[in-house]
Amino acid sequence: MALIADVYALLSGALAPLTVRYGNRLRLAGTDLARPESRRVPTRHGRVNVDVYVPPGVERPPVHIHFHGGAFMMRHPKMDDFFCRFLVAEAGVAVVNVDYLAAPRVRYPVAQEQGHDVLAWLTDHAGEWGLDPDRISIGGFSGGGNLAASACLQARDLGTASPRLQLLGVPSLDVAGDIHGKPSTISHPMIGPGLLRLVRATYFKDASRRAEPYASPLLAQSVTGLPPTVVFTAEYDSLRAEGDAYAARLAAEGLLVEHRVVPRRDHYFLDGNDPVQARTQLDALAAHVRDALDVRPSG
Repeated sequence: MALIADVYALLSGALAPLTVRYGNRLRLAGTDLARPESRRVPTRHGRVNVDVYVPPGVERPPVHIHFHGGAFMMRHPKMDDFFCRFLVAEAGVAVVNVDYLAAPRVRYPVAQEQGHDVLAWLTDHAGEWGLDPDRISIGGFSGGGNLAASACLQARDLGTASPRLQLLGVPSLDVAGDIHGKPSTISHPMIGPGLLRLVRATYFKDASRRAEPYASPLLAQSVTGLPPTVVFTAEYDSLRAEGDAYAARLAAEGLLVEHRVVPRRDHYFLDGNDPVQARTQLDALAAHVRDALDVRPSG
């Protein structure tokens, strides 16, 4: 099973530019922005490539750090180019899109630690790039939501960063629980037991570590001290229950800004099949980033 999982991960990563196309219909803002600048950030696992999108004509813009999804197997940050451009255009922030390492090249906790280290480095050095280190938010979709939540837990525990907001879209937050205990109200959800089994066999290979809070943020002993948080889950998503549960824990601590369940959507809650609904969700996400980072209207 492990060898099959690794081969599948290799193929998934190689084919991602051809198979992950949900963003093609979601280029709703920021299409006229210049190409992002490629930079590198030092981490304990080597330098990580990042794409930096900057709003034109803005001095020292605040920063949103973004982690794409891909089941910890796809190394393809450009799948969320549409989202990065949307945030730049609609929230007026710079976006750092992180090209973290994925399975089978690495196993847990490499990507989680890279995510934290990018957050910590930008907290100390964003000014060197002309960005505002005092106004940083962080977020991600799916597996990227796991990385963002993990980075915030690590930053809290290590005292290395205090982002103003974490933005979690359909996040994977429990990789230790029963793979058959993730219910959906539709018969064939996008994420089923087979995919969950593959993810654990290739990236979370050491079963003894899957319940660690940096792997499964939902299992953290406490969420006290985390940043204000926005959680978007999807009605039909088999990961919905863990996202809902995390939102409830954050709400109990007064840390939940919004928990939204996107109706009639599976895991690709921004799938492009309904551009009007997608625009509504994107506008809400951008508004949360804009408010949290205190971006004032231009002009």
